[in-house]
Amino acid sequence: MNIHEYQAKGLLAKFGVAVPAGGVAYTPKEAEQVAQELGGDVWVVKSQIHAGGRGAGRFKHNPEGQGGVRVCTDRPALMDAAEDMLGNILVTKQTGPEGKEVKRIYVEQGCDIARELYLSMLVDRATSRITVIASTEGGMEIEEVAEATPEKIVTLAIDPATGMMPFHTRQVGFGLGLKGAQIKSAGRFLQAMYKAFLQLDASMIEINPLVVTGSGDVLVLDAKMNFDDNALFRQSDVADLRDEDEEDVKELEAARHQLNYIKLDGSIGCMVNGAGLAMATMDIIKLYGSSPANFLDVGGGATKERVTAAFKIILSDPNVEGILVNIFGGIMRCDVIAEGVVAAAREVSLHVPLVVRLEGTNVDLGKRILAESGLAITSADNLADAAEKVVAAVKEAA
Repeated sequence: MNIHEYQAKGLLAKFGVAVPAGGVAYTPKEAEQVAQELGGDVWVVKSQIHAGGRGAGRFKHNPEGQGGVRVCTDRPALMDAAEDMLGNILVTKQTGPEGKEVKRIYVEQGCDIARELYLSMLVDRATSRITVIASTEGGMEIEEVAEATPEKIVTLAIDPATGMMPFHTRQVGFGLGLKGAQIKSAGRFLQAMYKAFLQLDASMIEINPLVVTGSGDVLVLDAKMNFDDNALFRQSDVADLRDEDEEDVKELEAARHQLNYIKLDGSIGCMVNGAGLAMATMDIIKLYGSSPANFLDVGGGATKERVTAAFKIILSDPNVEGILVNIFGGIMRCDVIAEGVVAAAREVSLHVPLVVRLEGTNVDLGKRILAESGLAITSADNLADAAEKVVAAVKEAA
């Protein structure tokens, strides 16, 4: 689960991580009130969407105008920025051309930036540890830094038996070129960040940029946080921060039916039981010259109703030009899948080629249900046969 920047800063601040003062606003009037409460004469107005690259992004209604992050030095400029952002579509390299509507903005006190750094914590599955990644090249995509100047990245795995120790924080601080009191400030910062990571069941915290101010303070300028969905049952405060408007409608609908669904960019919809089999199915679609439109795992104990819902979700994607159903019946019975496929195809008026490969428990019954349905369903004997048939059918239909 992802949250907005202002929400991430609010959570981090509770653990003692230093963040600039700011407030969220849903209208230009609220933005002005936040600025008045903050005081000062410099404010930063930030569009709040679940995407990076906001500052370099552009609004659809004014593509030649300014981006989604602006520095304002007077109230009229702040009001203009708020009016220009709220209710409009911001397009960044992470949103794609469709962009995202800005429904809220964050007004933050300006700060004196002397240096911009990069800092993140994430779960490294290779080492089974929380890993700190830091770089002197803040404000840039860390992937670009890793490719162009990997020597400027400090990577440090934290042993869970010891947790974050003083020598860890000093190693990161020295790696970032901090000196004197800045090292102590960074040490407190890192300890607080590590505590937040653990206690909130985070899967990633990214601070880019982390800034050193003119007075030597270490401060969060932008923050992103992701959380382990499997731990949300014990993180009610975090779960309450969920903004469903920022999530894919199909993925939300899938979650309501306990389906694992992720939208992709291809043209062949996939419905599979088991994550490993789903990955293999997507791979073989690529091997035969096409691309999957989604990852969809119906799970091992899916019902007819859940399968029907899965089929509807796949067909609701306008990019889907064909569907491949690949089921290995172990706990899941092939006849249940077949009944769900037939029910859904009839309900939504199937209009694209459908290839079904069934194997395992009640496979003969499942195949008979498909054959007697009267629908244009192509059966396949194995996975390679299924992929070849669905790719060929899509090309022929086109």
